[in-house]
Amino acid sequence: MNVEEEETERARQQERTETWQEQTNSEEQLAMKVSAVSIVVNAILSVGKLLAGIVAHSGAMISDAVHSASDVFSTIVVMVGVHMAAKKSDEDHPYGHERMECVAAIVLAVVLAITGVGIGVGGVRTIAGGHYSVLAVPGIAALIAAVVSIVLKEAMFWYTRHYAKMIDSGALMADAWHHRSDALSSVGALIGIAGARMGFPVLDSAASVVICIFIMKAAFEIFKDAVDKMVDKSCDAQTEQEMRQCILEQDGVQGIDMLHTRVFGNKIYVDVEILVNGQWRLYEAHETAERAHDELERRFPKVKHIMVHVNPCACEER
Repeated sequence: MNVEEEETERARQQERTETWQEQTNSEEQLAMKVSAVSIVVNAILSVGKLLAGIVAHSGAMISDAVHSASDVFSTIVVMVGVHMAAKKSDEDHPYGHERMECVAAIVLAVVLAITGVGIGVGGVRTIAGGHYSVLAVPGIAALIAAVVSIVLKEAMFWYTRHYAKMIDSGALMADAWHHRSDALSSVGALIGIAGARMGFPVLDSAASVVICIFIMKAAFEIFKDAVDKMVDKSCDAQTEQEMRQCILEQDGVQGIDMLHTRVFGNKIYVDVEILVNGQWRLYEAHETAERAHDELERRFPKVKHIMVHVNPCACEER
């Protein structure tokens, strides 16, 4: 490769890096906007539900308010994780910081689990204590607050989920499911409050236990997804098959000896060994590898880094 070709290659690499950074910055701005909306909605909801729970003497609604308040903290964790994940590569982190989103999601899952346990323990203590006849019957304000919470939190779930899928953000998707868990917990609160008002006060506390179960389930799913992305899990079989087909379609590629993929945060890294004519000059083999590299990058936007290794073969040209 002569000097002119080396300069062209360096320019292409610089252009790729700049394109990645522009895309990352755009995704960060969108995630911050969605998170800001989440914080405002959760802050208003948590205060409203707390007041309704106190006024209407509803333990389930107060528990639900605590859940909404935890959402404010969890969204702040998401914002910090997304911001750190968007940082440029540096000497200590040459592959970037995408896994910081996974760290944020794990922290979020732990906070969610702790919140769930606290709510569940309170409900179990009330149920185990007996004396149901002295339990206060929740007022109508708690019932109205539960309905409002269900509608708003379900709307926030779909809103956050839409943008999480758009930018493929694990942390933002975890926050979306946090909204869904809050909506489900409000359903439990609604049932418990309604049952208590119908003459079964213990159902208000039972609803807190149901809320705990929903929260713990959401926490486990968020934690599992984040861990999968932290331990270099491979892409799904269909994506890898599509990558194989893409590589084999390139002129000069005679076959594939090996294809490994790994999910790094919300990005994909690819290592592939291709077969080319063993009689070719190095320059011809390099051109083929470049074609495979560039086409993979074009067809699969989530791919951040590709390493193409060339193996010689004695096969005839296809």
